[in-house]
Amino acid sequence: MIMVFYGSNGKSNPVSMENKVEHQTENQITYDIHLPSDLGMLYKVRLGLQSLESYISQLSPRHFKIQNTSTLDTFSLTINKTLPHSPNGDRWIEFPIQWPLKEALSVVTYHLTVFSRNILNERNLVHMTACIYGTHGDTGDRSLLQSLQNVQQEEKYESFLVAVDAVDLGELEKIVLLISSKTDCKLDIKKLHVQEAGKEHPIYVFEVNEEFSVNANKPKIQREIRGSFVIRGEKQQNDIDNNLNKEGSQVKKLSEYIIKVYTGDKRGAGTDSNVHLILFGNEDKSEVFQLSHSLEHQNPFERGKVDTFKIKTKDLGSLRSIEIGHDGKGFASGWFLEKVEITDAARNSVHCFNCNRSVDQSIITLCMLFSFSQVSQL
Repeated sequence: MIMVFYGSNGKSNPVSMENKVEHQTENQITYDIHLPSDLGMLYKVRLGLQSLESYISQLSPRHFKIQNTSTLDTFSLTINKTLPHSPNGDRWIEFPIQWPLKEALSVVTYHLTVFSRNILNERNLVHMTACIYGTHGDTGDRSLLQSLQNVQQEEKYESFLVAVDAVDLGELEKIVLLISSKTDCKLDIKKLHVQEAGKEHPIYVFEVNEEFSVNANKPKIQREIRGSFVIRGEKQQNDIDNNLNKEGSQVKKLSEYIIKVYTGDKRGAGTDSNVHLILFGNEDKSEVFQLSHSLEHQNPFERGKVDTFKIKTKDLGSLRSIEIGHDGKGFASGWFLEKVEITDAARNSVHCFNCNRSVDQSIITLCMLFSFSQVSQL
């Protein structure tokens, strides 16, 4: 067994459980371990298997008691979990440390969805791991191609979901991919989505858009992917807006924008996917808005329809461009976007962003086609 300790001052290297001090009973063993540096206040431990022997059928730790021999600080953990033991799969379990009078972090199941073009055909020859990093640490390397869920194959892309159990990571920041293969191949990865199981939002989006040339005789390919943006539900976004725009007792004034989205009038133009939008001005950019509640239609983005949305955000200055895209979910995910018109209520002006093409899951950037001042009172 090996353990990794996480504290307020960082994390340890993997610590091997080799120095057995005492074998007290058949089901209880005491080990002496040495950490190379002061990790501060410990908040989680990761436990795994360093190597897999043929005689190990399963290992089910029940209870841990850990004591700092210098300070005599002691904490106990009840686990009652079986360590995974797939030769190429995930070998780790994580658990939070409970200190007296201090609330422990919770264990969260994260759903990581991979959008690609050809990984499923190669998955028996490819080994791929992902390490998810957040403000509360990381997951360590977790296997992506062993226990796939919600596998979908469509004409232009494929997707699959991997469940990762980890102590709450906080706000997600980046993902590090490690890729190797038994044979030479090319893997085209579009993006990664991460969200908590059972929750629609937030969705952390990590854009990749890269074709990896994997060579069987070369070391693993490592790629660090920073978070591109976060899709939040309306309530979450309103809460964030309220918190971000309060400075003492003063509240910053928000700018209102009226968004009109024109879906093309041709066969298959509509979409059932979730559409998101980012506004860019000459002074700042907005957060990601989920366009879900049309003022005209219960089901937005249908063929030949115009849907209107009202959003509020910080003052962006004069609008220059937008980014718009969707998550590809739903029965009919293809979408032909004609144009987007945005009314800036504060400046009494309208900006038109022309598209006239199909929008797949990749985000597209639309620059301003024209703008004009409104003659009538808004």
